[in-house]
Amino acid sequence: MTLIYTIINGLFQLYTLAIIVFILMSWFPGAYNTGLGRFLGQICDPFLGFFRRFIPSIAGLDFSPIVALLVLQFAERGLVYVLSIFSF
Repeated sequence: MTLIYTIINGLFQLYTLAIIVFILMSWFPGAYNTGLGRFLGQICDPFLGFFRRFIPSIAGLDFSPIVALLVLQFAERGLVYVLSIFSF
């Protein structure tokens, strides 16, 4: 069962890293137009876009990625908890 936990943890960490890199790319002009930027946009924008609809930017700062990362962390913990309940 620890293999499943390791895989789940690794996937969530990888997606969290992808979101963080995608967010940091906004600091560099033209970074979203690179191959990596377009790839990260395809996998991160749908998730981040959900939170951008509900959380307005304040003074030009977008706080939705912080909430998205918190939700992602809670989802990982919840999934691990549910799996631990059903493990024998």
